[in-house]
This record gives sequence, C-alpha cells and structure tokens, in this order.
Amino acid sequence: MEFIDYYEILGIKKTATEEEIKNAYRKLARKLHPDLNPTDKDANKKFQQLNEANEVLSDPIKRKKYDQYGKDWQHSDQYEQARQSGRRNGRQGGAGGFEGDDFSDFFSSMFGGGGSRSKAKYRGQDYNSQLQLSLRDAYTTHQQTMTVNEKTVRITIPAGVENGQSIKLKGYGAPGVNGGPSGDLYLTFAIANDPRFKRKGNDLYLNEDLELYTAVLGGDITIETMSGKIKLKVQPETQNGTKTRLKGKGFPLYKKEGEFGDLYITYSIKIPTNLTEKQKALFTELATPE
Repeated sequence: MEFIDYYEILGIKKTATEEEIKNAYRKLARKLHPDLNPTDKDANKKFQQLNEANEVLSDPIKRKKYDQYGKDWQHSDQYEQARQSGRRNGRQGGAGGFEGDDFSDFFSSMFGGGGSRSKAKYRGQDYNSQLQLSLRDAYTTHQQTMTVNEKTVRITIPAGVENGQSIKLKGYGAPGVNGGPSGDLYLTFAIANDPRFKRKGNDLYLNEDLELYTAVLGGDITIETMSGKIKLKVQPETQNGTKTRLKGKGFPLYKKEGEFGDLYITYSIKIPTNLTEKQKALFTELATPE
C-alpha cells in the first residue's frame, strides 16, 4: 500500500493540535469540494484523501497508530497481537518468541515478504468516508461515482436518506492481508441546508410571500414544490403567518416507494411599495372611519 502523508494533505505539522487539524480541514473542504471544481478530473480523489486524512488525524487513537506504523497503521492491531503472542511464547521458552531481526522477519513473512513461516490471514481495515449531498439530491434516487482507495465505485443512493445517516459498502475497505477479506466502507451522508425548504424528518417547511391584494381578496397562486409546480387557492382575508398543509408533498420516506411526508407552507404578506397617488388615496379611504 502506497504511503499517503496525511499531514502534508492537510498542510499542517506533525505537532498540530486538534483545533489546528479541524481548522485546516474546514478550510480545505470548502476549497477542494468537487462541486466547486467541476473541471478538475482528480477532484473526487483529492476530496476523498482529504476526508481520509481528517478522519485519521482527528482521532487520537488512529493518529497514534499512523504516527507509529506509517502506511501499515491499519494493521497495527495485528502487529500488536503478533508481538504479544511472540513475547508470551518467548517467556515460555518456545521457539515462537520474536526478538530483533526475528520479529522483523516474522512481519515480512506475514505481510507478503516471503519466508517459510505460515501466513495468517487478516481482514482489512474498515474505511469511513463522507459524501456531500444537497437536499434536492437526497429527494430522488440517483447514482453517484466516487473513488475509494484508487477504485471507482458507483453507488445508488435511495431517496429519503437523512443527514448523518451511514450505509455500508461491503468489501470496499482496505485489502486483507495474505488473502484475507477486504474491509468495508462506511459512507456517511452530509446533506447541506436548502435555501428554500427546511426539512424536519420527512416533512418540509416553506415560507411563501403573498401579495397583500391576494391575502385580502383571495385567489390562486402557484407554489414551487420539490416535485414541481402546483396551483393553490388562497382564502379571502388570509392573515400574515397563516399556515397550510399539503399532504404528501413533503420528503420521500427512505426505502418506502410512493410514501411521502407533508409540506407545510407559512404565508408572509408583502406590503406594497412605490404606491401611486391613486393607490395611496384608496388606502387612505380604506383607513378613514365611516
């Protein structure tokens, strides 16, 4: 496995604090996000490596393993198990104890360097990654392509996934040792806020401007929902802050085809500006007690 310098990817020193790691990641995540670099064919790979570097260095335990074992940090538990086993055998006076070069020879044999010792099979390390989605992305079932450990992975994202939800992609983690099975990839969805719709569970919330004349007299308006435009009847004398519910026009339920939450609309009445003299006179007449 090729060594990847996570400190270099984040542009920090090996003595960096947790806060410095967090700040470096946030700054680079905005800069390297694939959506902001559509012409860069390596954008997905760079962003994947950035997330991987942050995942390892922001976790004190993983960072310690990485600092100690370098490119083999994901097999550190196997190293330690073998080391402890060797020490136990050595204390018992058996031939299985490892000291100095013997210990190095053992790892060379176990991790592909040849030798006459038996090769134990170990499962590869699991990977964790984050996938950025917009709310509209999460509204429909669609496919996305990403690069994991230099492999191209095409995944189908079901409609209705939630922010922070994780799915497992079996076999897309680190390769196993000596023919052992690969680890898994745990993919967490990060869904950005939408400028128009607010999501709560499977329901959507929308603030809609309403002309004063329509609020007073009633009438038909057109609403842009996430599934398209619809006509809606406004009752006369509608008050500011009035809420209305559109059943089944909310967010799709995860892996429940044809089922949706509701859409709640709150009306904000717009006060007209730049009135003509005639309009002002009419409002004055309305404001004058009979």
